[in-house]
Amino acid sequence: MTSPNPLRAYAAVTAAYWAFMLSDGALRMLVLLHFNALGFTPLQLAWLFLLYEVAGIVTNLAAGWLAARFGLAATLYGGLALQIGALVALAQLDPGWSIAASVAFVMSVQGMSGVAKDLAKMSAKSAVKLLAPKEDGGLFRWVAALTGSKNAVKGLGFFLGAALLGLAGFEAAVWGMAGVLAVILVAVVLFLPAGLPGRMKADESWGGWRSRDPRVNRLSLARLFLFGARDVWFVVGVPVYFQSVLSDGTAEGRREAFFLVGGFMALWIIAYGAVQAIAPRLLGGKGRPEAEITRKAILWSGLLVPIPFLLALAAWAAGGSSPFLTVTLIGGLLVFGFVFAVNSSVHSYLILAFGSADRITRDVGFYYMANAAGRLTGTLLSGLSFQFGGLPLCLATAGLMATLSWLAARRLSSA
Repeated sequence: MTSPNPLRAYAAVTAAYWAFMLSDGALRMLVLLHFNALGFTPLQLAWLFLLYEVAGIVTNLAAGWLAARFGLAATLYGGLALQIGALVALAQLDPGWSIAASVAFVMSVQGMSGVAKDLAKMSAKSAVKLLAPKEDGGLFRWVAALTGSKNAVKGLGFFLGAALLGLAGFEAAVWGMAGVLAVILVAVVLFLPAGLPGRMKADESWGGWRSRDPRVNRLSLARLFLFGARDVWFVVGVPVYFQSVLSDGTAEGRREAFFLVGGFMALWIIAYGAVQAIAPRLLGGKGRPEAEITRKAILWSGLLVPIPFLLALAAWAAGGSSPFLTVTLIGGLLVFGFVFAVNSSVHSYLILAFGSADRITRDVGFYYMANAAGRLTGTLLSGLSFQFGGLPLCLATAGLMATLSWLAARRLSSA
């Protein structure tokens, strides 16, 4: 089989990943805001996303093997097709169902979406390792461009989901996204160049899911706690707080709150993606040795720790919602996003730098399994901490997770 042109293959993979993440961001915001408006508690909202994250853990362990066995193109197509199926299924939700039935159904659909997301993510990230130029910091630049642009697109998806909910309603929004994604899947199948690498030897076994390189395992642990630190406030706590502050309880007020909350979450994700894309320049990654970038990963991991603790202190001192707290949260979470984005970008480079080319899909799959485990932990703690301790406990828990991520990252220097 002939090898594809690296730039053309990279562009096609990136476009497919963009399309997927646009729908993923929109779907998350649709589900969160729609069911919060229906009166779901923070813990019930967290349950809606739990199977999504559990599915990510299982999928990443299996996806590396599947991609190695059948090729990266097959898992990329599979991810897009499953997302279409999840959207079509979600459109069947009956408003007359009980809360318990609705939660169970949406959890199942979100689980399918979680499988889809991690098939697409693992395929795209592994393809970069195999296609990127090996010299002059090419890997760091290519993976930063893919990851940064993906998150900017996902941020647009957050705003799109909130806007569609306000303008078209839940069911029409879901059907519209399914149709657009179906068209994109057909285009990707037609235009993705043949010969995308990624298959392993036919006699490779299922076993060996855990990496042989201790650096991969330690980085994966740091990744777990890093994304737990974000999702503790990101999934339920802060969006619900903002919606309670911005909505006056009327239908028009709820609609305006949808736009404002979705707009902030979109801005946060877009800014996060932009910082990820320029992280190689911020860190001077061009031509830098791997050991130096590892030291920078440890440094930036430590810089994240105090931010959520300071925000938790501000929320506790405010004693409830207030304009000052809202402004402080917006500023503080944007600073958190900047430091978090640098951490995430360096991690995304290091996993590809540490991973061996002959089993890259397995190492990346294990790493993103840890990523999904962190999101799962953060999602559950988001609902629990906000319901039982409000915003201060939610943010303090994020600080604890950031501390654990820093402690795990410090061990990279001894690997």
